[in-house]
Formats: sequence, C-alpha cells, structure tokens
Amino acid sequence: MTDFRHAQAVTTIDSREVAEALARGAVQARLAACAQVSGPIRSTYRWEGAVETAEEWQITLKTTTDRYPALAEYLRAHHGYETPEIILLPILAGDPAYLAWITTETAG
Repeated sequence: MTDFRHAQAVTTIDSREVAEALARGAVQARLAACAQVSGPIRSTYRWEGAVETAEEWQITLKTTTDRYPALAEYLRAHHGYETPEIILLPILAGDPAYLAWITTETAG
C-alpha cells in the first residue's frame, strides 16, 4: 500500500436488508466510521461465462488502511456472494477534522 491512511471500501449485495446489516455491523465493530447504502443500482458483469445483469445495493464504508484487512475479513465472512466485490479506494485528501474522526471511530 502507499502512504495514504484513509480509504473507502466498496462492496455490493443483492438485498437492501443485507446491505444495511453489513453497514451497521461494520460500524458497530469499529471497522468503518460510517457506511452509506446506495441503490438499487443495475450491475452488468460476466459470471461463469455468461453476461448477467442484476439489481444490487452498493455499500461505501469509510475506514483506515490499518483497519481494512479486518473490514475485508468481516465482509467476506458475512457476504452472501461466492466472490464478493471488496475494493479499497484511497482518500487522497479530505477535511482534517473528518479524517481525524474516521481514525478515532475505527480505533479498536
């Protein structure tokens, strides 16, 4: 990883209820400072040789790079997909008070 300290983790799931449960669980466990559930969205992807389209909900989780491994493990353990999307996008800059809040809220 580079020297950035804050990031957004993103995943998608096929149920609003599961998306909200994943978001709440990650925040309660201090793996993310906050999580937003967006959707429904339409996803088009190739799976097992066929092009599929599905309705999904996207979860964006604000975290630190130190907490990302535990967050990714949590998402894999509680996610219903065989191969879930779990990606990390760096926050290259942001309001210093907000970034400090993320750090504080994800401290174990």
